[in-house]
Amino acid sequence: MSTSSATADSSQAIKLALARIGDIATLPEITSKIISVVDDPKSTARDLHNIIKNDPALATKILKVVNSAFYGLPGQVSDLDRAIVLLGLSAVKNIAISASISRLFTSEKLSDRFTARDVWRHSVAVGVVTRQFCCLIGKRAFSEEAFLAGLIHDLGLLVERQAFPDQLADVIRAASKCERPFCEIEQEIIGADHQALGAALAAKWKFPRPLQVVLGYHHNVTNLTEDHRLLPTVVYAADVLCCHERIGFHLTAENQTLDDLLLESVGLSENDVNTVRAELPEQIEAAEAVLMD
Repeated sequence: MSTSSATADSSQAIKLALARIGDIATLPEITSKIISVVDDPKSTARDLHNIIKNDPALATKILKVVNSAFYGLPGQVSDLDRAIVLLGLSAVKNIAISASISRLFTSEKLSDRFTARDVWRHSVAVGVVTRQFCCLIGKRAFSEEAFLAGLIHDLGLLVERQAFPDQLADVIRAASKCERPFCEIEQEIIGADHQALGAALAAKWKFPRPLQVVLGYHHNVTNLTEDHRLLPTVVYAADVLCCHERIGFHLTAENQTLDDLLLESVGLSENDVNTVRAELPEQIEAAEAVLMD
């Protein structure tokens, strides 16, 4: 198949998927407002509080997170304003988005071997590892955005589950039996891979451009220009590590590798990967306690 015809097929599959996905196509209004507020440099913690106070479930979730081992903040916090200040606007945005999209990761089966909950467990793990990697390479201020990027990287799988459930089951069946790239199998059976479908949904939701790029290229980072490659490459490394460790749904990057050259391109080393791998069970347990209820 020529590149142009493959692109046309992919565009058609994406258009069809977005028309079919119903409720997934609309991000909850409160989450959209929170994203807008956090992305506005003039916004304050008070602006965020005024939105969140109208959603008791989200306010409760934020207090649970701020008091959890995941953030490791001192003392117990019972006041929403203080929680927002301690966590920071970006972290609160992450919590709002994770609370919104976690409802999409039900126990419904993707196939006989995997459920959507397996995808969520893998996504939480990739978020945790991406954040850890960012801290190791001296990008701690960037770590919250990195956590969110890792958390949502496989959003396209949910689009496939709702728009093309039978085809997705076929993809999983085929990927389980061979070592071909998962995205290549998706292209053949569905007409587009979960990267393209996830990026399309993120664009519809008006997610920031860097997050759209992560969703669209986390398996093909070498297709990006140097100045757009850092975050997708860190997510790629986190994804591959979690797939190799078989955490949750692990077929998408199970056959991809972590070579020294790729790690060095973002300031990571094999020792860094091994350090994060050793801490992974404890880190994931802390994250799951607040993100997988």
